Amino acid sequence: MRDLKIGIKSWEESNKETSDILRKFDQGIFPEQPIERVYFHDFRTLLRYITPKRLVLLEELHRTGPMSVNALAKLLKRSYKNVYDDVSALESVGLIERDERKRVCVPWHEIETTLKLAV
Repeated sequence: MRDLKIGIKSWEESNKETSDILRKFDQGIFPEQPIERVYFHDFRTLLRYITPKRLVLLEELHRTGPMSVNALAKLLKRSYKNVYDDVSALESVGLIERDERKRVCVPWHEIETTLKLAV
């Protein structure tokens, strides 16, 4: 399982962080455990993708393991269309992936979210 960091960063901040990581990589400095990142431009955008129902979906999918969207909809007692739409949105930002059998899964052991309230 992998770890994921979610946060809010400007394009410039994200590019600087990437440059710093690449510079360390060039120097032969590697993290103990790779941490993948997903950044949103602002809080409003983050909330558009990470809603309360989608958090429940992520938790249940992590708890139960890979499954079809249909099985997930039944587990959550929600309509297939709404779950499909939520899975598509979460998949588009990298919070959900598909396994070799095309089932949806949460590959993350831990998701850490950082929110800055003021700069």
